[in-house]
Amino acid sequence: MAKRSAGLLIYHPSGGDIQVLLVHPGGPFWAKKDDGAWSIPKGLVEEGEDELAAARRETEEELGMKVEGPFARLGDYRQPGGKIVTAWSVEADIDVAAIRSNTFTMEWPPRSGSMKEFPEVDRAGWFTLPEAEVKMLAGQRPMVADLAERLGAA
Repeated sequence: MAKRSAGLLIYHPSGGDIQVLLVHPGGPFWAKKDDGAWSIPKGLVEEGEDELAAARRETEEELGMKVEGPFARLGDYRQPGGKIVTAWSVEADIDVAAIRSNTFTMEWPPRSGSMKEFPEVDRAGWFTLPEAEVKMLAGQRPMVADLAERLGAA
């Protein structure tokens, strides 16, 4: 069975446009990557866990703040590696300068024996829908099109 993740596509109106909040993964592998590297806040669904509860938990871990609904289910999105991401949209205003991500520890540099701590998310940003299409991981781009259609912005 494919691994499942769940996340929130957070949006808000801005100057006649719709903007979505995306997060950039922390750690050394992603440090120099930008276009095609950003994601919605998301993470793995635990065994028996409600998918929306997982999306809200993971978003809180990655942003350091709770996001309140109402939440609208966008759909399930199969990623190139086979994982399925279930996404919900929610309108919210978030100060991206205030995010505080949880961290992970890994050996860095490789085979050095030295363990270093990195933020799971090193930054967040607001992007228009066309900008998001460039910044996002390819497998998540259909979420933006589905949000635009739902909001009548397509």
